[in-house]
Amino acid sequence: TKCFNEEGFGAVSIQELANRMEMSRGNLTYYFKTKDDLLEAIVNEMWTKLDKELNKRRTLPSFENLHNTAKVYYRIQKEYSFIFLDQHVLRHELVKEEFRQQTQKSINDNKAALAFAIKLGNLKPEPVPGMYNNIAFITWMMPFYWLNQQIIRGEKTVEDAEKMIWSILLPHFTEKGINSFIKFFGEEYYQNLGEDFSVDLDSLISF
Repeated sequence: TKCFNEEGFGAVSIQELANRMEMSRGNLTYYFKTKDDLLEAIVNEMWTKLDKELNKRRTLPSFENLHNTAKVYYRIQKEYSFIFLDQHVLRHELVKEEFRQQTQKSINDNKAALAFAIKLGNLKPEPVPGMYNNIAFITWMMPFYWLNQQIIRGEKTVEDAEKMIWSILLPHFTEKGINSFIKFFGEEYYQNLGEDFSVDLDSLISF
C-alpha cells in the first residue's frame, strides 16, 4: 500500500514490489499471483475499516456523526491514497461496484441525518424542493474528493471539509438547532467556520 501510494498502482510491477520488500518474485506471487490479487486484498482491508467506522454513525442519524464521517474519509484517503487519486483504480472491477454501494449508503445516511434534524426541530423544512437531496449529495462528495482538491490547489490547504458542510447547512438551522450546534461544538468553532468574506470588488475583479 505504501509503495502504491508513493508511485501509483499502474507504475509498479510485481518484480519491483518484490525488490522493495527484499523478497523473491516467486515468494510474492505464491501469495499474490498478480497485482490485481494484491489490489483485492488491499481494498478488502480498506472496506473493512471503512465499514467499521461508518457503521458507528448509522446507529443514530445525527449531525455529530455527519461531522465524524468527514474525518473518517480523511483518514482512509490518506492511508489508501492511490485508490482515491487514480481514476483507473476507481473504475477497476474490484473497486467500482463497492464504491457505488458505499456512496449510496453514505448519501442515504446524510438524508437520514437531515430528516432526523427536521423531526427534532433543529432544521427548517425544505425551503426549495430538491435542496436537501442536493445537500445530502454534497456532504458525501466534499469529503470523498477532499484529497484530490488538496493536491490540485496545494498540499498545505488549511480548510476543513466539515466546516464547509456546516457553512452550507447552518443557514437552514432553526434557532434551536443553532443553539444545539453551539452547545456541542462551542461558540469559537461556530464563529470560525472559515475566512471572512471580502466585499471589496477591487480585490476580486480586474478590468
